[in-house]
Amino acid sequence: MESKLKVDRRTILTGVAALGTVTFLPYAARAASNRWDSFPTVSGEIEVYPVSHASFVMKTPSGVVYNDPVGDPSQYADFSTPNVILVTHEHGDHFNLDTLNAVISPKSMLVVNPAVFAKLPSGLQSQAIMLANGDTYETDGFDIEAIPAYNQTQERKKFHPKGRDNGYVLNVDGFRIYISGDTEGVPEMRALTDIDLAFVCMNLPFTMDVEAAASAVSEFKPTYCYPYHYRGRDNGTQDPNEFADALTEAVEVKLGGWYGG
Repeated sequence: MESKLKVDRRTILTGVAALGTVTFLPYAARAASNRWDSFPTVSGEIEVYPVSHASFVMKTPSGVVYNDPVGDPSQYADFSTPNVILVTHEHGDHFNLDTLNAVISPKSMLVVNPAVFAKLPSGLQSQAIMLANGDTYETDGFDIEAIPAYNQTQERKKFHPKGRDNGYVLNVDGFRIYISGDTEGVPEMRALTDIDLAFVCMNLPFTMDVEAAASAVSEFKPTYCYPYHYRGRDNGTQDPNEFADALTEAVEVKLGGWYGG
């Protein structure tokens, strides 16, 4: 999908130039992905490094964020230790204790939903902030809100029941980032406002298909959106290019290198 020029509402107020097209650049030390994107904020850049599937790293002016770190810890070896680790829910492609123990530092803050908190050993619980749906937490440089993530299609409710799992809105330096976790295009997603960057899942049978994901994103209209978590069980894949084509020009899609591409 061809990139479209964007002007961020906050950079206008601060006299910063329009965002423009963001160029993918190589990062030689990374094996999981060969591309990253940079997004300007008032105080500096937010850099997004896809790792795989639902896992990614963000370098921000307020610190380093890991989202749902799972898999071989070597994938994270060339990144700084995280200031914040977000875990959306307990499924193995989002939460793995071995990986978590390998990447966390004593100074890292861990943000989890109640179901994951209950699975943590006491040492990790002491570093964890437990957020249920709708809870918020403010810390140095980060404002975090837990957004409900769940299935609403009857036959899928067993995968992600309402009230258990989290998505997150992370406010960094006035730049609002939405991370969907595993969910369908629920009313709480559609009601989001002023989202600068979104990460939205789409895979079957666990979450939603391309059409449903595009419908939800078209409603809350983030400035930028990564389709992620789109390769499902048995290697079935929702096509991220179809997702991009289904959106209006109000949303610029970033494809990332989630599966080594």
